[in-house]
Amino acid sequence: MTYTAATPEAELPKGLRGVTFLTVTGVTHWTDRTFSFTCQRPDSLRFRSGEFVMIGLVDGERPLLRAYSIASPAWEEHLEFYSIKVQDGPLTSRLQHLKPGDEIVMRAKPVGTLVHDALTPGKRLILFSTGTGIAPFASVIRDPETYEKFDEVILTHTCREVHELDYGKDLIRHIEEHEFLPEIVGDKLTLVSTTTRESSETMGRMTDWLRDGRFAEATGAPFDPATDRVMICGSMAMLQEHKAICEAAGMKEGSNSDPGDFVIEKAFVD
Repeated sequence: MTYTAATPEAELPKGLRGVTFLTVTGVTHWTDRTFSFTCQRPDSLRFRSGEFVMIGLVDGERPLLRAYSIASPAWEEHLEFYSIKVQDGPLTSRLQHLKPGDEIVMRAKPVGTLVHDALTPGKRLILFSTGTGIAPFASVIRDPETYEKFDEVILTHTCREVHELDYGKDLIRHIEEHEFLPEIVGDKLTLVSTTTRESSETMGRMTDWLRDGRFAEATGAPFDPATDRVMICGSMAMLQEHKAICEAAGMKEGSNSDPGDFVIEKAFVD
């Protein structure tokens, strides 16, 4: 039996009760390894920009769910997600074939540490991301609260190849062409894109840039733990390397219950 949003709650198997069915409204394939999709947003869903939810597909009588950051800002009327394609992955091998009109399922309990509440006040917000780890920051950089709290926002995006940087660059274009965001963002936002495999004008891991001075050159100021606040999202190795740099600078890791100077998100799919 196929279960959909039209299936009465009483007829759903126990494993599917409590999930929310969402209709996909658009799909964009950015590369052969990445894609994004939008879907309807339930009127009752409230979240903070940077949080993630559990989404997936119906698998028999149970949902197959994984943690995905919400890439759309908290004020947006739809939900956006940005994902890798894993050909033998239990979920992404199926998600990558989504098309408008299809349905996904979601457990509507947004959580996460890549939020303003987990950081202490600062002057410059630095968002370090690799690959699809840029997804939560797609939400954060389009949130007016970000620019109320910080004088400057630096988004770094590192990928293996040049075309994998397109999603981040398109985010900036979206902001520049938006109805009201340019007035809010002004000149506070800077995107620094680098590659690690394909030759480009800006190559290298951001951790190396921090160590050798290229970060300061690209952003106009060296990394300053006294006034910089940091969010980090990417692979586990990337998280640990950036965390070590922050801690070596004397910075404290923050959480929702105990705000600090930097935060990382371990639950993200990358």
